[in-house]
Amino acid sequence: MSKNLQLEAELLTSLKGSLIASCQPVDNGPMDKVEHIVAMALAAVAGGAKGLRIEGVENVRAVASITKVPIVGIVKRDLNDSPIRITPYVEDVIALAKAGAKIIAFDGTDRARPVDCLTLLATIHEQGCIAMADCADYKMGRLLFNAGCTFIGSTMSGYLDLSNTPNEPDYKLVSDLAEVGVPVIAEGRYNTPERAAIGMQMGAHCVTVGSAITRIEHITNWFVDSIESQARA
Repeated sequence: MSKNLQLEAELLTSLKGSLIASCQPVDNGPMDKVEHIVAMALAAVAGGAKGLRIEGVENVRAVASITKVPIVGIVKRDLNDSPIRITPYVEDVIALAKAGAKIIAFDGTDRARPVDCLTLLATIHEQGCIAMADCADYKMGRLLFNAGCTFIGSTMSGYLDLSNTPNEPDYKLVSDLAEVGVPVIAEGRYNTPERAAIGMQMGAHCVTVGSAITRIEHITNWFVDSIESQARA
């Protein structure tokens, strides 16, 4: 089944030049509860986010029930036989679609995996949803866009350390893909408004921000490290 062209057009328009807030608390932390994730999502939308990235079928279902803002749904798994964590299985795609995700993201890296990317992509389209590939390099991003992914995320470049600037966003990946007409979602270490603005300057379709908005532990630690380094000076 081909992609839902009407939904694709709507999402390309509604998300252009916008913020997607990734409401993913620290695993097993005090904020890692459905009701807290719903509250984060509502707060992010109140602040102007036009999209939400939500992990877990139960969380997607809960958030989808209280907002019409498009959800990028993912399932994270820790597999024994593969490094792939983001939406590795066909059943994950189907469950996310039924829960209310409009966009379903999957790991788009060239690594050993339980299900190949094109099968996941086909399943996303069969479910009437739009596909996003979380990529780490230009080659896979271009390949998966040509195969039918509507959005390509720069998400995985930081995890695979393919960027020459591992502590900063991979602006070059965003720029290279944007130059050939790929709708890129800039994601990964966009943890300041200034970095988000640069992502847009590089040609991003929109920007996803997570830790700097929704991970209290990380934000607190940034300030603690800064304060303590000055106290030791």
